[in-house]
Amino acid sequence: MANVFVSTYPFCRSDKQAIEHLLSNGHHVVINPLERKMKPSEVLENAENFDALIAGTEDLTPLVEKTSKLQLISRVGVGLDSVPLDLCRKKSISVAYTPDAVSPAVSELTIGLMVDLMRQVSFADREIRRGLWTRPYGNRLGGSSIGILGFGRIGKRVASHLIGFLPKEILVCDLVDKSKDIEELQKLADELYKLNSKLGKNWGKVTFKQVELSDLVQSSDILTIHVPLLESTKNMFQLEVLNRMKSSAFLINTARGGIVNEGDLYQVLKSKRLAGASLDVFDEEPYFGALKEFENVILTQHMGSCSNDCRADMEREAAEEVVRFFNGEPLVSRVI
Repeated sequence: MANVFVSTYPFCRSDKQAIEHLLSNGHHVVINPLERKMKPSEVLENAENFDALIAGTEDLTPLVEKTSKLQLISRVGVGLDSVPLDLCRKKSISVAYTPDAVSPAVSELTIGLMVDLMRQVSFADREIRRGLWTRPYGNRLGGSSIGILGFGRIGKRVASHLIGFLPKEILVCDLVDKSKDIEELQKLADELYKLNSKLGKNWGKVTFKQVELSDLVQSSDILTIHVPLLESTKNMFQLEVLNRMKSSAFLINTARGGIVNEGDLYQVLKSKRLAGASLDVFDEEPYFGALKEFENVILTQHMGSCSNDCRADMEREAAEEVVRFFNGEPLVSRVI
């Protein structure tokens, strides 16, 4: 029997499979008692004497530095920026994650934020609540240039959803050659164009293109970020880069806080050098910062993964890795 601490929040809010799987296999489980994202010191204080940790995006460095008992970290999610992997290797702490389960929920939220920003849906809702009725105009995804930074699991899924909206072009930026993935999605877009043409609908053709970051920033009507937080991506969207975006463009970050410099974004929005932005992730969470003052900014609560089904899948997969590990079975999604 292993002692398992769950630091991620929420956990088993709508589906109890994960905790039931742990308990039925004889493990003792303690769940984050704070009902919010834990600070690094709080993770250390609560989890230091546990054998396994089911973690979210909490910074685990202090815990890993001090623990002498921890054998396994099972991440609910895909990002590993909060896990000190080199130190885990040094201390023989195994790490697993759930890279696939999160993609449907994050990609769908991203599409929703695109429509919301461009059509000013949240703004109109706030106006009605203040007794106003201006019927604001917006733009469509159809006919727009959509930029996707990072073409992994989530970025590709976002692109596949976008095809049906018939944007003019989908611009892809990634460190590696994504021509094979782009070719497959271009075929889907071409088939849709042919079908629409047969139906007598001249609704336009979607074109995919891989571009450099400079082209992505300058050409996108809406730019969505799907890269991990690394030294190379921290503060990637700072003042100089943000100022190169179209003044009519929108920026979305559902990846990680820290990729967009929040202070610089504030300056650009204040000077009306950007049409708007949406952030689901922040340097510090919960977020109480100055971006709240802008009507053209949508702020959400790091809820990209928070659909009932995807969250349940992530939690269940993380719990299954714990059970496999202490049963001496191979991990399905081992990182180290």
